[in-house]
Amino acid sequence: MDISGHSTVADLSLSSSGEKKVAWARSRMPALAALRKAAERDLPLEGHRVAGCLHVTKETAVLIETISAAGAEISWSGCNPLSTQDDVAAWLASEGYGVHAWYDQSTEDFYKCIDRTLDFKPTLTLDDGADLIYRVHSSFPELADGIIGGTEETTTGVHRLRAMADAGELMYPVIAVN
Repeated sequence: MDISGHSTVADLSLSSSGEKKVAWARSRMPALAALRKAAERDLPLEGHRVAGCLHVTKETAVLIETISAAGAEISWSGCNPLSTQDDVAAWLASEGYGVHAWYDQSTEDFYKCIDRTLDFKPTLTLDDGADLIYRVHSSFPELADGIIGGTEETTTGVHRLRAMADAGELMYPVIAVN
């Protein structure tokens, strides 16, 4: 495991392969390119710290670049131990993004990576499956006061969060983007 201070990835030497994949994805995502252009000008996320727990793929890397271009600082973990593209994670780390993910993580490492992402003290969360949001509530409730909102993109995660909200346990607003 390579630990580069702010990131924990499988192998930083894979970054050049990741860079090529991200460049390919970037060239095929014109909507995010347009959004990025406006975000670089307006900086709508300036001063925010965004913690994400989504698949670490070339497409997500383009999203991370866009969020960063909007002024946010980034810390990221993978939402599925079997979906992380190690070369993309290495490229993100080499570019200075906080990323804590590698392919075929154990369950223990999966949650350690989410915890490292939350060490960042986010103001916004992006989630796939609600593991990060649930971890805030179950292990780091003191962070909730500093989080202004989040998103959840899966039906399963939305059901999980809706149950928390119905029980009066959801400590910050979350938008279902499913």
